[in-house]
Amino acid sequence: MGTDCLFCRIVAGEIPATIVRETATTLAFRDIGPKAPVHVLVIPKEHYADVATLAQGDPTLAGELLATAAVVAEEEGLTADGFRLMFNTGEHGGQEVFHVHAHLLGGAPLGPMICR
Repeated sequence: MGTDCLFCRIVAGEIPATIVRETATTLAFRDIGPKAPVHVLVIPKEHYADVATLAQGDPTLAGELLATAAVVAEEEGLTADGFRLMFNTGEHGGQEVFHVHAHLLGGAPLGPMICR
């Protein structure tokens, strides 16, 4: 992907991030605008626009992303009380950065999925 992708630039080390876990294929870092006491973004290092594209293009990498999220949830102490793992996809799904990323949220009760 070109240099206009924020997350590709984080992977490349061009933009700083507070990294909590890194594997050969994934990167997990703290969200700069957290919506919960723990808010970590988990991304594949390879660029895919959204979770559907990733799942179809590289199911193994999709599994590695989920495995990284599970390890981070455990390391952050979220497994006992629970956490939320979500992907925003497309404009209607609220996706703002078009490099697939999972939001790992926890550390407090999160309330309903959607508020109207």
